[in-house]
Amino acid sequence: PSHPHTFYRWSVLAHITPFLEQSNAYNSLDLSLPLFAPPGFSISAPNIAGAGLIVPAFLCPSDVQEPVSAGFGAAQLGPTNYAACTGNGAGGGTPFFDEGANGMYYVNSATRTADIADGMSNTVAFSESTLGTDAENTGNAQFVQQSPQTVYRFVYTAPLTDALAASAAIWNVSNRRGFMWVNGEYRCTLYNHYYGPNSPTPDCLGVTFNPNVAKRLAGYGWRAARSFHPGGVNVAMADGSVQFQSEAVDLVVWKALATADGGEPNSY
Repeated sequence: PSHPHTFYRWSVLAHITPFLEQSNAYNSLDLSLPLFAPPGFSISAPNIAGAGLIVPAFLCPSDVQEPVSAGFGAAQLGPTNYAACTGNGAGGGTPFFDEGANGMYYVNSATRTADIADGMSNTVAFSESTLGTDAENTGNAQFVQQSPQTVYRFVYTAPLTDALAASAAIWNVSNRRGFMWVNGEYRCTLYNHYYGPNSPTPDCLGVTFNPNVAKRLAGYGWRAARSFHPGGVNVAMADGSVQFQSEAVDLVVWKALATADGGEPNSY
């Protein structure tokens, strides 16, 4: 109770592995323990091996399909291209429902079919996002001219605003995007629709130092769906269907598809 709840930030991917014929991956984890062992940020010892597993099902063939970062006491971290949708980015990219997260997934979400009032076929559950490249913890923003698809801005505050994002002076903190499939935060397994698919605007992430132990050190973010597929990204809808979504989609429509109970039109 005295440690930040975000130390338990197990991802949706970690929870659903038994339903994806990934029992070995699931059995390598002890979800009753925090992912990060307090008081530091090393992975809890029984989970180091599982966090380092490379799970092919979580990697897109169009990307590098290999680890992009190490750390947290592990020699290798298993990456992921797939992330769960927290909504349209309201609340400054919050991961918390009570602050405005309005997608199917958020901290401690338990979304039921009945909660998806916009319709299962009209609500995005997952999409893909590219793995990270370039230096970590860097103030050199020059590389973003070549790789806005694979880097992110960072600010040591939250919630986010457009002005904060524009002022960001540090990049890739403290790991490259998509670095660990068991990690349930925006750098890895969460994303939203604040920016459009394959947006030329680099993503922005932040962290809150809220004294409330339930929110302290939680990550906030505007992380886009991104891919190396020409013209768009693949999304998985709440009904289980997979669609290719054009990067030319109207942003209003794209944001509407992210909400579970936004009251938008039934179809677009």
